Amino acid sequence: MKRRVAVTGGGIVSSIGSDEAAIFKTLEEGKNRVRRMEEWEKYTQMNTMLAAPVDFIMPDYPRKKIRGMGRVGQFALVAADNAMKLSALIDNPALTSGRAGVAFGSSMSSVDAMLDIYGVLINNDMKNINATTYIRAMPHTCAVNIEVFYGLTGRIITTNTACTAGSMAIGLAYEAIQNGIQDIIIAGGADELSPVDAAIFDTLFAASTRNDYPELTPAAFDKSRDGLVVGEGAGALVLEEWEHAVKRGAYIFAEVAGFGTNTDGRHVTQPMAETMGGALQLALNDAGINPDLIGYVNMHGTATDAGDIAESHATYDVFKRAVPVSTLKNFTGHTLGACGAVEAWVSILMMNRKWFMPNINLKELDPLCAPLDYITGAGREIDTGYVMTNNFAFGGINTSLIFKKADSRN
Repeated sequence: MKRRVAVTGGGIVSSIGSDEAAIFKTLEEGKNRVRRMEEWEKYTQMNTMLAAPVDFIMPDYPRKKIRGMGRVGQFALVAADNAMKLSALIDNPALTSGRAGVAFGSSMSSVDAMLDIYGVLINNDMKNINATTYIRAMPHTCAVNIEVFYGLTGRIITTNTACTAGSMAIGLAYEAIQNGIQDIIIAGGADELSPVDAAIFDTLFAASTRNDYPELTPAAFDKSRDGLVVGEGAGALVLEEWEHAVKRGAYIFAEVAGFGTNTDGRHVTQPMAETMGGALQLALNDAGINPDLIGYVNMHGTATDAGDIAESHATYDVFKRAVPVSTLKNFTGHTLGACGAVEAWVSILMMNRKWFMPNINLKELDPLCAPLDYITGAGREIDTGYVMTNNFAFGGINTSLIFKKADSRN
């Protein structure tokens, strides 16, 4: 018999804030945190100058524990620490029992550290290489730094699957606990902002160039949208076997009810509605529920033409109705490897508050998008027992998570 999985903590680092009060103040105001990056104007061939950076100050942690962290690792730790504090698991003996682990991923590690490594080949010297350079640059830097910080001795899972890194980490962590392999896992994703991120999407003609009107973009699902805006941050959930959480008197924010993932198998950057919808159906099958029970869907919503159209039709094909939907990316920009975990935690908080954010900047629906219930205006009060959150990544990687409102709490 598969075990139930509780969410006993969550935390994010984002441009809209890192605590619940700040996050919902921004969501209720309906204003994004995108700005023009004047410092990027030196990149003369880049068309987009937009991003949603985090106003970040690293907490005063012991230097010995954080010296191997670049900015992305710092984001990951702070999000994880916020989640762990909520879970009341810090210093719990279970963390060093071999039954507690970490699942975390990102799109890239810290760019500055990678530049120092490449400098050996470019400049023929090692002046910028030190004992922590590779630790900051390695692809599993987030997972390892979290593991060492808390002294976790269980399983480590790294999910460097671009924009599904956070959601994939949560899904794989859920399966590991569900199947009795672990009892506790800190799961999530992170990414730090770099002009390289913007340049990549710029070369694909997928980045917004409304440089003089940052408050109006991104505009997912809108007829006049012109592309995504990159962001940064981290998100983390503490997942715990249900009875383990109940026994220690933990507050349970939600239950992980279902997870689905698959791949398109055809194209690296062109999304496919059929397989995207297949991932949603896999999550529903895993949860053992009818789609009519889902009261809200958090959309990946990148504000790219192909992405929005394919995702909307995939969603409608599965639900066969105008299910209420919105996207956090219109507020935060696309936080890449962080988005799956950031959006999961915000979706859980919205479900518990019975209020869901609007699609800001959505003024006129693109007629090529499917007829879903796109929340606008001041948001929407919805009392639902289930929410779904979906993410899709380069490589045709599709993920879907379903969270259930906790029906038993202490």
